[in-house]
Amino acid sequence: MKALVLFSGGLDSTVLATQLKSEGAETRLLSIDYGQRHARELKRAEKIAQALELPQQVLSLPDLGPLLGGSSLTDDKVKLPEGHYAEESMKATVVPNRNMILLALAGGHALSIGFDTIAYAAHAGDHTIYPDCRPEFADAMETALGLADWEKLSLHRPFVHLSKTDLVNKGAELGAPLHLTWSCYAGREIHCGKCGTCVERKEAFALAKIPDPTEYEDSTPV
Repeated sequence: MKALVLFSGGLDSTVLATQLKSEGAETRLLSIDYGQRHARELKRAEKIAQALELPQQVLSLPDLGPLLGGSSLTDDKVKLPEGHYAEESMKATVVPNRNMILLALAGGHALSIGFDTIAYAAHAGDHTIYPDCRPEFADAMETALGLADWEKLSLHRPFVHLSKTDLVNKGAELGAPLHLTWSCYAGREIHCGKCGTCVERKEAFALAKIPDPTEYEDSTPV
């Protein structure tokens, strides 16, 4: 397998990249600046790529963000919700069509470098809030990618039935650099501890019974 990982610098994609490398797959990382307010994740992505000794390409498309308005991740005028992902307010963090756009860009790059696989780390906890993390979406996207070129291109998504807690456990087992990963949507110097992805991160480490290496502004347990 020659796998191009859609790589954010978050916990999920870091575990995926670490797993692929451990399995002996030829692995490259693609990180995309799409105008997200939490662009700090890209700095972490670079550090993680160095730690894993994997080649990384960064695609800079900051002007894409304003075209994907209505989301608190791309529009500073939209308030970033706090709390658990189970809350209705978390729909404000949905970026319209994000994964289809990013996977399409990754597909073009993968084909250009002779890779046969795109890997992305959507997991079961994403499904209820992010439509483009559902297995149905991934199935449809893999079909589309397979029809986009004469060369075969598959979509590897091994975590679609796993929880965030499962990924923390898997990352610990693999020795993934979880301490370098970035989850927070607020985009400040350290994790805010209150946004949906911070709350999910706290909860996952607590349920896994693994010490959380993250520094939070609000360290209140979930």
